[in-house]
Amino acid sequence: MGNAEVRLRLRERLEAHLIQIARERDPYLATAGHFFVREYIRAQFAQWGAVEAHEFQEQGTVFQNLILNLPAQDETRRRSLPPILIGAHYDAVPGSPGADDNATGVAVLLELARLFAAAPIRYPVRFVAFDLEETSYDRAGSTHYANSLQQEPLRLMLSLEMLGYCDRTSGSQRYPAGLQHFYPNRGDFIGLIGNLKTIPDLIRLSHAVRQCDVPCEWLPAGNRGLIVPDTRRSDHAAFWDRGYRAIMVTDTSFLRNPHYHKPGDRLDTLDLDFLTNVCHSLARSIQQL
Repeated sequence: MGNAEVRLRLRERLEAHLIQIARERDPYLATAGHFFVREYIRAQFAQWGAVEAHEFQEQGTVFQNLILNLPAQDETRRRSLPPILIGAHYDAVPGSPGADDNATGVAVLLELARLFAAAPIRYPVRFVAFDLEETSYDRAGSTHYANSLQQEPLRLMLSLEMLGYCDRTSGSQRYPAGLQHFYPNRGDFIGLIGNLKTIPDLIRLSHAVRQCDVPCEWLPAGNRGLIVPDTRRSDHAAFWDRGYRAIMVTDTSFLRNPHYHKPGDRLDTLDLDFLTNVCHSLARSIQQL
């Protein structure tokens, strides 16, 4: 199978996931959609291994982070190497189908799980679908999960946060104050934002992504991202605060996508070729860690 055929099949699978996930799924106001998406993720994960449910309570309701653990390539290292944790949140804000935020992240999460189940990498990989990201930090599923780890070692945490919006016109990309002097003004790249511990990984991953012909920019966020608070706006922040190496992978969210947190965040606003290339490049880059 040629490379073009591989990309086409990947695009088709990502689109199929998005069709299922991009729907109103706020956990309080769209409970049917929220339940449907959670069970869709569970069924997809179950194709590749046992699915664990990390349960937590908020306001008297039980919520679930869904977890799939895949072994390392080398059986002798399965227990000695710390896992790479790859996560994406599956909830959405009220009134929005959340196609970019964050159906794209979940779709890529599911495809990476499929790829690494078929071809294990050097490290064990833990896939986590987080609930309640679109709430306060203290209530987020990623915060509950990070607390439950009790400093269990991780090789790296990757948060997949909005991956499918691309705008190649000049001036389409915005930044927090000051950063516009250092980065391109077209929203056609994928961003990697990590804490200072991840600088070697930021360099390695960004280089590998660019080798796949995907424009990539990276930013080291000092002081747990508190210097530029917008860098904390995803599930990686809970891991930064607990001293883990963590990177957010993002199309930069509201700094590019005009449909952010709106009813217009629909599947037809996404660039599926861009999303496909991002997914392919992430798989290749993670394999090189």
